[in-house]
Amino acid sequence: MSQYSAVRVTESADVSADARIGDGSSIWHLAQVREGAVLGENCVVGRGAYIGTGVVMGDNCKVQNYALVYEPARLGDGVFIGPAVVLTNDTYPRAINPDGSLKSAHDWEPVGVTIESGASVGARATCVAPVTIGAWATVAAGAVVVKDVPAFALVAGVPARRIGWVGRAGHPLVERDGQWHCPVSSDVYEEVDGTLREVTT
Repeated sequence: MSQYSAVRVTESADVSADARIGDGSSIWHLAQVREGAVLGENCVVGRGAYIGTGVVMGDNCKVQNYALVYEPARLGDGVFIGPAVVLTNDTYPRAINPDGSLKSAHDWEPVGVTIESGASVGARATCVAPVTIGAWATVAAGAVVVKDVPAFALVAGVPARRIGWVGRAGHPLVERDGQWHCPVSSDVYEEVDGTLREVTT
């Protein structure tokens, strides 16, 4: 089923021999993993998903069905990419040059999306490169991200705007007594100059 040790690759998946797949990872039906891609340990690439040339993913990432992760995207550990998400790589897309000739790979410079550890991008969201999604942030389903997202931010809409904060557990935080509290984990955060940071106890 797989040429990789301790890796599950279904027969219908198209995984380049030049890709590096970490132990414990699974590549499901009709997924494509291109040349030079590096996937960490225990990653899941869902049905029909695309991982572009040279994309780097950390450990414990999940890329759900039909998501498109175009190079040169960089995903930290524990990143969640929802179904049909698109991470773009062309700021000024054109099929042809001004003279009408078909563009080749040498006629444009790909730019990537960076997603930091623990962040999640909801179903059918689009991240327009170049942007960075901060650690533990959440991008709501259907959002279009056109600017950087701070760590722990909850963003939604077109274009995406911050509508709240989330904690490591992914649930919206509740403001109380000038601090932000997670209703699931009881973790406490504080907002300083538009950024959120965890309060150590």
